[in-house]
Amino acid sequence: MTTAVDWELAERVAIRWSGREPFSESYHSDRLVSDFAEASEIAEPLVAETTGLTSAGPARAEVISREDWIRVNIRSFQRLLAPLTDKLGDQLGASRMAPVARRVAGLEVGVVLGWMSQRVLGQYDLLVVDDDDAEGDVVYYVGPNVLALEKRWGFPPGEFRLWLALHELTHRAQFTGVPWMRDHFLSMVHGLLDEVDTDPDQFATTLKRIVEDRRSAKDKVAEGGLGAMFASDEQREVMDRIAGMMSLLEGHGDVTMTRAGGDLIPSSDRFHRVLHERRKQTNRRSKLIQRLIGLEAKLAQYEQGERFIEAVEAVGGPRVIDLAWQSPDSLPTISEIREPDLWIDRMGLVQAAAS
Repeated sequence: MTTAVDWELAERVAIRWSGREPFSESYHSDRLVSDFAEASEIAEPLVAETTGLTSAGPARAEVISREDWIRVNIRSFQRLLAPLTDKLGDQLGASRMAPVARRVAGLEVGVVLGWMSQRVLGQYDLLVVDDDDAEGDVVYYVGPNVLALEKRWGFPPGEFRLWLALHELTHRAQFTGVPWMRDHFLSMVHGLLDEVDTDPDQFATTLKRIVEDRRSAKDKVAEGGLGAMFASDEQREVMDRIAGMMSLLEGHGDVTMTRAGGDLIPSSDRFHRVLHERRKQTNRRSKLIQRLIGLEAKLAQYEQGERFIEAVEAVGGPRVIDLAWQSPDSLPTISEIREPDLWIDRMGLVQAAAS
C-alpha cells in the first residue's frame, strides 16, 4: 500500500531543521537521566494525592535528544495518520504527480517537526502506541531543551525537573487513571480522519469557498489551523470537542503541577511566568507556523483551561473537576471552556452550591 507522505524525507528534513543545542553535549547533561527518574518517583504519588487519579503502574522516564524526539513522533504520526495517508496514497495511485505530492507532504511534516523539536520540553506518549508495544507508556524529556532553558533563566535544576515531571505525569494520570479517556480521545481522532474527503473536486470546491469568504477562513485558521479551514461543519464539531477536552487537560496539568509541588518547588511561580511568556515570545515566522498548524490555538488552551478550572472551583471547590471524569458527556466543550458558567449550569453546580 502506498502512503501519501515520504516519512524518510520528513525525518531528514526535521533533523536538519532541529538545529544543534550547545548544551546537548554539556557535562550538565550527565545528571538528566537520574534526575528525571528520581523526579518521576517523587511526582507520581504527589499527582495521585492532588488529583485523585491513580496511574497504571510506575512511569518510565526517558531523556532523549531532539533527533530522537523527532523519530518518536514520526513513528506516532505514522500509526495515528495511517488510515488517512493510506487513503490518500491509494487515490494518488500511479499518478505522475504522486512522487512529488509525497515529497511535498514529507517536506511539510519535516519542517513542522523540526521547528517543534526546538521548543518541546516533555511529552507523555501513550495515545498513539499499540497496547502490546513494549515501548509504550513513556514520559519523554528533551534533554537539550531542558538544559538550555535552565541555563538561560538560571532555574534550579532539581526544582525545574520535578516541576516538569509533575505536568507530564498529570497527563499520564489523566489518560490511565480515567478508564475511558484514551479510547475516547482516539475514537474522536480516528472518526475525524475517517471523515476527511480526499476527492480533488471537493477540495477545489472548498478552496473556492475559502477564497470567496476570506474573513471566515481567517477566523477558522486562528481557531484551529489549516485543518479547521478545510473541515466540514461535522468535522469542526468533533474538532471543538477535542479542543475542549485538551484545553481541560492542559489547564488541569498546569494547575496540578503548581499545587502538587507545594513547598518542594519554591520557584514554581517563576517557572510558570517564564514559560507563559516563552509561549508568546516568537518571531513572525514562528507565529505564522504556529497559526497554520493550529499550535497557536493549542497554546491558548493552557490559559483557557486554567481560567476554566479557576472559575468552576470558585463554585464547587478544588475537586469539582472530578465531575469531568465521570463520562465523555461530562467533559466541557470548547464553548464551555470559554464560558465556564455554561458547564457549571449543565452540571448543576449552582444548585449544589446553594443547597
